[in-house]
Amino acid sequence: MCKGMPTRAKICGLMRPEDISSAIENGAAFLGFIVECPSKRRLSVSDAAALAPKTQIAQRVAVTVNPDDNLLSRIMAEMSPDYVQLHGDETPARAAEIAKRFNVKIIKAVGIASDEDMKTAETYAGVADFILYDAKPPPTLDKDHEIVRGGHGIAIDWNIISGAPTPKIFAVAGGLNPDNVAQAIAATRAPIVDVSSGVERSAGVKNASKIKAFMESVRHG
Repeated sequence: MCKGMPTRAKICGLMRPEDISSAIENGAAFLGFIVECPSKRRLSVSDAAALAPKTQIAQRVAVTVNPDDNLLSRIMAEMSPDYVQLHGDETPARAAEIAKRFNVKIIKAVGIASDEDMKTAETYAGVADFILYDAKPPPTLDKDHEIVRGGHGIAIDWNIISGAPTPKIFAVAGGLNPDNVAQAIAATRAPIVDVSSGVERSAGVKNASKIKAFMESVRHG
């Protein structure tokens, strides 16, 4: 985290207008919408576009997994997000292609469970606008037998991140909640933290009190 710069937060897996309002009111910098990929928090492109408010307070993120150009074209035309988050097996070359073709900022999520995973993440430096270090997903499948990439509430070993070179801007996700986010920031010096299940009552249903507590921990922890 840059000295003097406050840590920012992304609230992900948003599905309800009241949760979006709560995220904005409590100072979230990024709003994450999971678009047409395996997740209990999955939204269609049209639903994400209808929900995602155009605001100067928070930036809108379309979270995708191995999106093809057709899906990306629809996302850009209907939703016009500030960022596209690539949460699948996209290569650095594919990430660069998407950024150029669709003129959009890129967040690349990389599952972290070892030092080797941190080296893999480094290959996206200079391609992604920032890298999201997330927990590696367990072999959980959705109804279509596809791997669910995030929202499992599984934490990363923060020591892996703190012991490796990191870019100036990066994000940390995986099992964060109001009780441990301050510890995660202290351990990793992350300038951005990302939460989904840690502020929920159930999948896709956020808890306003938890959002408030999370954001207070980010600001004051």
